[in-house]
Amino acid sequence: MLLPVSGVGMNSTMDDMNLIQQRHHLVVRELGEEIDLEIGPSDDDPSFANTPLIGGPPREPSAEEHDETKMVMVSQLPSDDQDMSKSQAVKRKKKVVKRWREEWADTYKWAYVDVKEGTARIFCSVCREYGRKHRRNPYGNEGSRNMQMSALEEHNNSLLHKEALRLQMASKDKIIVDKPIYVKALMSKTAGSIVEAALKRDPHEVEFIQSVQEVVHALERVIAKNSHYVNIMERLLEPERMIIFRVPWVDDRGETNVNRGFRVQFSQALGPCRGGIRFHPLMNLSIAKFLGFEQTLKNALSPYKLGGAAGGSDFDPKGKSDNEIMRFCQSFMNEIYRYLGPDKDLPSEEMGVGTREMGYLFGQYRRLAGHFQGSFTGPRIFWSGSSLRTEATGYGLVFFAQLMLADMNKDLKGLRCVVSGSGKIAMHVLEKLIAYGALPITVSDSKGYLVDEDGFDYMKIAFLRDIKAQQRSLRDYSKTYARSKYYDESKPWNERCDVAFPCACQNEIDQTDAINLVNSGCRVLVEGSNMPCTPEAVDVLRKANILIAPAMAAGAGGVVAGELELNHECNLIHWSPEDFESKLQEAIKQTYQRALKAATDFGYQKESPETLVHGAVISAFLTIAQAMTDQGCV
Repeated sequence: MLLPVSGVGMNSTMDDMNLIQQRHHLVVRELGEEIDLEIGPSDDDPSFANTPLIGGPPREPSAEEHDETKMVMVSQLPSDDQDMSKSQAVKRKKKVVKRWREEWADTYKWAYVDVKEGTARIFCSVCREYGRKHRRNPYGNEGSRNMQMSALEEHNNSLLHKEALRLQMASKDKIIVDKPIYVKALMSKTAGSIVEAALKRDPHEVEFIQSVQEVVHALERVIAKNSHYVNIMERLLEPERMIIFRVPWVDDRGETNVNRGFRVQFSQALGPCRGGIRFHPLMNLSIAKFLGFEQTLKNALSPYKLGGAAGGSDFDPKGKSDNEIMRFCQSFMNEIYRYLGPDKDLPSEEMGVGTREMGYLFGQYRRLAGHFQGSFTGPRIFWSGSSLRTEATGYGLVFFAQLMLADMNKDLKGLRCVVSGSGKIAMHVLEKLIAYGALPITVSDSKGYLVDEDGFDYMKIAFLRDIKAQQRSLRDYSKTYARSKYYDESKPWNERCDVAFPCACQNEIDQTDAINLVNSGCRVLVEGSNMPCTPEAVDVLRKANILIAPAMAAGAGGVVAGELELNHECNLIHWSPEDFESKLQEAIKQTYQRALKAATDFGYQKESPETLVHGAVISAFLTIAQAMTDQGCV
């Protein structure tokens, strides 16, 4: 154990400690030498309070440096204590120790590092205290080393400690939100004040702040013309209702589990809310707000005037049985049903929520509400209305891309297209691209991506669906088709392409990926997922003049199909695929024209890469702003 030093030693220790934040996760870099996790002085030891737990960087020193360091540290002690230090060093060899390395930030999530009274300490994430008992078995029984390490694992995996760690990392003191580059370039101080107010209010909500910055950037010219919209924007950024609740459920082993549920009803100024439900272990309030905000603008831009909402839970459906998912969905609906209804809020599919989950949710809602009024938008089963609800979003993306290319006197036929994701949206994008004669060559999952140089066809898509249904890896595809290859821990954005369709999740394209897209020849990017590009990536794409189709416009197909599904007159008619597709194409065309017109009205050139992005936001915001102005301060 490092001996206590003063002055320069402590300053060096503090200089070498570097805590950085990476996406709601603290990573400890260059933390120092050995920290005793099992044996150490007790709380009543007078030297314990002054013993530093963290030293210099963990690099292996040379023999000369090691000797010099040893001499400096020992020489700083009184001569009477040097013999004691030697005996302590000998005794040290008997201790069971571990080094606090960078990867420990992943292994021991029950702990975090902070400074107390000028000394760096390891704190327990639950009680926020440091001390001997937190470096031993947290349940008080010391036992053998294996027993203690097992107890630490249990400590790490307990729901209480996971939640405490999440709160710790979400605290204002630990999270710093970096402003994207384009925020610094805001021409209007008034527009900048909106972003600053959002940062001050919710500094830890990274995804939501990013979404706000993009919208405010697009609205700069609108706000500059009419300062009245500043007040409207400030009101709009605060959701009408945020519901956070506990979701207890019992697994197949009879053990009780607890997850957290969210529903953010962002705005009902235009009508009842519509928005997705996402089940994903990283789901939190920031993501729910960001999705609800984006959905509000998307619904306002669509031909159907609707409010926006979003929600979900940090429940992970992967690896769960049907009965476990059913019990979770029923528990989720037990709390949220009172806020739902055809005239209030109806949820739809999102990541981790498909036909099975929506069926369980609606069944419990019908049981609790006591009526069969309306249906949730999403499940394509016997109680659903329209015939192409599941395909609508993916098909709509391809329709939107075709409209963009038509204005450039081009066509999808023969173009190489890269697609990320392998869920419902990505698969239906592949289908419609093939129908238009394009050559889709990639899909991806959380482990890597698959490329087929011959392109996918309908038979290959059916094989991909079988692989996903059996929860197998996309790697199995390459065992059947020799011209394909699966790349681990990689993204498809370095493949040569003309059009890109990111359909996986938010922020999947970072700055490096954007540079790869530019170098691979991409000219058009159609957003299938909400906010797929980081701010730095957006900056790269704009400078390269790559046309971007924003998700709030290109992804309107799901909104259109959901509303047709809920329309009473439509439910009396069985829609053929051809009829439904015709309706969908017309709605996408209207959305495209509205975005284009709004952009040109505010001086954006049709050829500019920002035209559709800014036009979609402007058109949606002006629609909402007019409704909020008419309805007064509510």
